Amino acid sequence: MDALETRELRYFVAVAEELHFGRAAERLGMAQPPLSRAVQQLERRLGVRLLERNRRGVRLTGAGEVLLHEGRAALDATAAAARRTRRAGGADGPGGPRDRLVLAVKAGASHELLHKLLDAYAAEPDAAEVEVLPSGTCEQEGMLRDGRADVALMHAPFNSLAGFDSEELMTEGQIAVLPAGHPFAARRTLSLAEVSDIPGLPLARWPRHGVYPPGPGPEIHDQTQLAQLIALGRTVAVFPDSARAWLWAEHTAVPLADAPPVVTHIAWPAHSRSLALAGLVRTATRL
Repeated sequence: MDALETRELRYFVAVAEELHFGRAAERLGMAQPPLSRAVQQLERRLGVRLLERNRRGVRLTGAGEVLLHEGRAALDATAAAARRTRRAGGADGPGGPRDRLVLAVKAGASHELLHKLLDAYAAEPDAAEVEVLPSGTCEQEGMLRDGRADVALMHAPFNSLAGFDSEELMTEGQIAVLPAGHPFAARRTLSLAEVSDIPGLPLARWPRHGVYPPGPGPEIHDQTQLAQLIALGRTVAVFPDSARAWLWAEHTAVPLADAPPVVTHIAWPAHSRSLALAGLVRTATRL
């Protein structure tokens, strides 16, 4: 039998991500022995070894790597279906169904474009309610895949558009946002290498896929925290040029001479059949 149960995938993905049965069991809120048995039963059903177990721990086999990738996608799709169904059902009121769209955006980016888009779309006769969901640097992709968002403003080359439909909206340069009193704030331009190695001013770290990249910079949870830490001289951040719209008086933006251009796309799941979403995309492309 080739069919896989959601429970089996959830168990396997937890073990594959933790590479430790004890930690995976704790994460799942269950005892370790039944988790081990469930993974062994899954291996027997599929007829392949998914994990190599030895005294040093657990590692994925080639087949395990494939199932981890496919399993994450399947669990995201299941979660997305549940979230979007609940959102559609919750929109039914006394006057009949009312559409609602959740739009994921990178905090602080494309501010002027977003403002124009929301105003223009709200003026449409059949406009749906739009909830704006600010996120970290690369979180929009995950929000689209698991159903937390219906549509997103994505920024190439930082976001992956694989598996989504999209329309290109704008192209812009990049800036370094520094404390206004820092010596580098007086520079006309900076390079990416210089920004990555400013003494006493490490790059801020946003989570990617729920994990913070290694580095000495502070872990950032939201835009307000980032703005304050920059103003206090504790960190520096790199943003698209449109981020100038939210800068404080204690900040300075310096263009990055060698940074690749940032292309902003509006992106949505390829299988979407939402008329409200189609209307929002039409409005965005007109802008």
